[in-house]
Amino acid sequence: MNPTDLSAFEMKTPGERNLMQLLYGLHTLAWFSGGAFAVIALIMNYIRRADEVDALYLDHHNYMIRTFWWTLFWLVLLSPLWLLLILPGAIAYGLVWLWYLYRCIRGWMRFNSQLPAQIV
Repeated sequence: MNPTDLSAFEMKTPGERNLMQLLYGLHTLAWFSGGAFAVIALIMNYIRRADEVDALYLDHHNYMIRTFWWTLFWLVLLSPLWLLLILPGAIAYGLVWLWYLYRCIRGWMRFNSQLPAQIV
């Protein structure tokens, strides 16, 4: 096989690309659903990642999965701040929300540009 022969590689269908767009959209809108959209997207990420052979798609599935779990970790870790008063908890959760939103939008933009999610 010639290394530049692209016909040997499986090409992604528009449906698979649209699914990734949907998953990024669900993750991005998760805060407006109380996290339900993120859980649905996470389950779909795990299911799709199991059979994925395209490195770009695999990287983005892993990126979304890591973003979800790190967000959950920080929300649980910072939850005692709500006991101090409402303001420290709200500030902490707001910062986590901004970080989550940043990760979702950044990953989505990199996916649209056909770039890996993480800059290595």
